[in-house]
Amino acid sequence: MIDKKHIEKFVDIVGKNNVKSDKAHLIAYCYDATKTRFEPDAVVFPRDEKDVSKILAYCNEQKIIVVPRGAGSGFTGGALPASGGIILSLERYMNQILEIDMQNMVARVQPGVVNMTLQKAVEEVGLFYPPDPASEEYSTIGGNVSENAGGMRAAKYGITKDYVMALKAVLPSGEIIRAGKKTIKDVAGYNIAGILTASEGTLAVITEITLKLIPKPKHKQTYMGIFPDVNSAMNAVFKSLSSGANPVAMEFLDALVIKALREKLNVDLPENAGAVLVGDVDGNLEDEIKFQLNALESSFKENGSTDFIVAKDEEEASKLWYARRNASPSITIYGSKKLNEDISVPRSKLPEALENIYAISDKYGLVTPCFGHSGDGNIHVNVMVDGSDEKELEKGHKAIEEIFQMVVDMGGTLSGEHGIGTAKAPYMNIAFNQAEMELFRSIKKAFDPNNILNPFKMGL
Repeated sequence: MIDKKHIEKFVDIVGKNNVKSDKAHLIAYCYDATKTRFEPDAVVFPRDEKDVSKILAYCNEQKIIVVPRGAGSGFTGGALPASGGIILSLERYMNQILEIDMQNMVARVQPGVVNMTLQKAVEEVGLFYPPDPASEEYSTIGGNVSENAGGMRAAKYGITKDYVMALKAVLPSGEIIRAGKKTIKDVAGYNIAGILTASEGTLAVITEITLKLIPKPKHKQTYMGIFPDVNSAMNAVFKSLSSGANPVAMEFLDALVIKALREKLNVDLPENAGAVLVGDVDGNLEDEIKFQLNALESSFKENGSTDFIVAKDEEEASKLWYARRNASPSITIYGSKKLNEDISVPRSKLPEALENIYAISDKYGLVTPCFGHSGDGNIHVNVMVDGSDEKELEKGHKAIEEIFQMVVDMGGTLSGEHGIGTAKAPYMNIAFNQAEMELFRSIKKAFDPNNILNPFKMGL
């Protein structure tokens, strides 16, 4: 329970209506997409950067934990107040697009801007912001930067870090810093904007973000390839990309997901399909679209594809994408609880990685449907268990640990886009040695010597 004098100080800074410690608000801000719950001591809504600075300076002096939060849509507990303290909620006021600079093709935004709001705003003037996490309709740009979010378009266009040009942030001391510039080139000093990206709110509170934009392609078309098995599909992924194809997205569904989609949602997919690849190609010339589709179809067929479908219009494209967008809700037929991990491997290792995932799953007698962003090597591994069965949960977590070790051994990583937070923190020693972890701790201490900002996340 936070001392009343601290609540009074926060009220003094931001006003009575922007400090909440009633039970309803504490419950509303105690969870994220992990469905794990930790109630904060209070929720504070800063109105601007000055409020953030004053709050952090006071909390640093009083050793009060501060957990920055956007939409609370994360999958790893990054925005959970697992150690108590206050939630610093940025979505109420700090949600403005400050500038869309057509000449330099950049946008300046506050952290509470919703991803899709930015996408629509820049597309209205013929520009394009590619990062498109599945949570794009509600996740905030501040959260996307803090977790280094990806999305389906990452195969061609990259992830959030590839668009962050500059940041403004408030240190735990209350000092305000700038990191990066609007310029295309900037090699003066350390890349602090790069360090703050994916830092999960543990180093500073981001208050403004400058993002690179690109021209919006004029044409887009959707395709789908049907394969007899997942191994054929995964071989088609890296072989088609190395042959010159450059799709916007190349998403995959395995046989278990296809079965679930057919049974739960009556999705029209072939009963004997072992895997599906679905995605888009884009470009400014129709001939470019034709070249891309021909390259994909040729490579897919060389690797065992039994059918290659091209959407003729938006309605057909939407039908093809429906299967991928509903993969996650469909697989609940296999268990009441989903241990969802987002491992990432070099694309050439996809066939081996999936073969090993299924072998580990069989070893523990579990079902593990997989889908995800095969175009960039990012697999969503879903170990399905009975959430009420403690022994099965334990088996599920053991399987996850083995999968993580296998992924790291083949040059992959624990997380391609969801981050570490609390959920993956116990596994950081698999991916990093002692010297590397100590370096992370040293960086944390340099920014936050009193350990008030989102402490004990990321295995630190």
